[in-house]
Amino acid sequence: QVQLVESGGGSVQPGGSLRLSCAASGSIFNIDVMAWYRQAPGKQRELVATIASRGVTNYADSVKGRFTISRDNAKNTVYLQMSTLKAEDTAVYRCYVRSRAMVYWGQGTQVTVSS
Repeated sequence: QVQLVESGGGSVQPGGSLRLSCAASGSIFNIDVMAWYRQAPGKQRELVATIASRGVTNYADSVKGRFTISRDNAKNTVYLQMSTLKAEDTAVYRCYVRSRAMVYWGQGTQVTVSS
């Protein structure tokens, strides 16, 4: 059984920073893509950033230059460093992991940006 455990969410003022982590455990091997999605109230789920097994990254235009995705393959962990946060970044953030054509999701962590 595979489990994804997220941490690092919380409340921060505009302009602040947060770092999210998502660790995959259990019978999971050869992780291909790791990613972060988010969903704000009343809005559709949005792909925030992806990182492939060899480190190639992609970002949503709305977070380019502010967010950085990274991964530690030895720990099966993906990170999302978020800087210069804006109110519109407020959402539930969920990690996504793809391994051998199987997809796994984290439970979600709330990020609230408010003054």
